[in-house]
Amino acid sequence: MEIIPAIDLKEGQAVRLTKGLMESAKIYSDEPWRLAKSFEELGAKWLHIVDLNGAFAGEPKNLESIRQIRESCNLKIELGGGIRDEATIKRYVELGVDRIILGSVAMKNPEFVKEMASRYKIAVGIDAKEGYVAAEGWAETGKVKATELAALFREVPLDAIICTDISKDGTLEGINREFTQAIAEASGHYTIASGGLASEEEIPLLAQAKGVDGVIVGKAFYEGRIDLGALYKRLSGCLN
Repeated sequence: MEIIPAIDLKEGQAVRLTKGLMESAKIYSDEPWRLAKSFEELGAKWLHIVDLNGAFAGEPKNLESIRQIRESCNLKIELGGGIRDEATIKRYVELGVDRIILGSVAMKNPEFVKEMASRYKIAVGIDAKEGYVAAEGWAETGKVKATELAALFREVPLDAIICTDISKDGTLEGINREFTQAIAEASGHYTIASGGLASEEEIPLLAQAKGVDGVIVGKAFYEGRIDLGALYKRLSGCLN
């Protein structure tokens, strides 16, 4: 399992939301780049970034913070939030982002995602409420089932699928393993679980699910539920 720490950006600050509600934002750092550097020092290989303002606006809104993060560390970065066109993808790739996450546009224009996946390292972000895909910063819920959307990209050369049960996100109630497994099976892609991770004990259970290869750690780290440094050391010992 790839353990991926997360930085969600709102007006240049690192925050965490509960169930995707912007008014629930809790600030954890005014210097997100320092967080990124600390994750690298703890042993992380990847960093998950979401431009929350961008997700609602449909265009980049935290570009300077993202640039500072990129310059501060050597972590591989996956980034989502408000990416709707190829010009924005190119801009982030040129900045040094390793994997681009396409969410809302994946539901609204899947053909665009298929085209971009042939040119760039693309992850599709599938965020769902009660099994149906949500978009535009989770403010809109459509009539498309999350598993149906995942299946649509089965033959597309994606880098990953990242799936989130919005009802769990930021709640520390535990990952929805059944939902994650269903997305992995439907897509056939490397799948990263997100939303609600509460403890280290969940990680081995996720690892047992076929096709679930990564998990995003957010509030569980920020609230002291998971010791990432100790976790990475144990994982490194297992690999060695």
